[in-house]
Amino acid sequence: MIALCRKHFPDATWIEADMRTLSLGRRYDAIIAWDSFFHLDEDEQRVMFPVFQQHVAPGGMLLFTSGPRAGIAIGSMYGEDLFHASLDPGEYESLLEAVGFRVLRFQPEDPKCGGHTVWLAQATQ
Repeated sequence: MIALCRKHFPDATWIEADMRTLSLGRRYDAIIAWDSFFHLDEDEQRVMFPVFQQHVAPGGMLLFTSGPRAGIAIGSMYGEDLFHASLDPGEYESLLEAVGFRVLRFQPEDPKCGGHTVWLAQATQ
């Protein structure tokens, strides 16, 4: 995916890193964790919220996908097993609020987004 991004958008900066240990030393107007965040287990997801907070600018946006409810599922992609985990939506909301985000939109299993459960939150600080 990064190779495709570099090919189609050669003037942009593309960083490949493990989101669990990310520390870029800068803030962004928006962070997108689409089809990535839910591949972490529940405990790893819980500790990601301070990481998101340290990388988003005041008033910045966080867009991510999760499962629609708490649980673990094993899917399949290109013939390979694919781990998915999700917390309860109420826990996501509490975790977001604890690090200074306000939920603007929560859309479980949105048919306009291929059935993804989508969160949009804004940093309040």
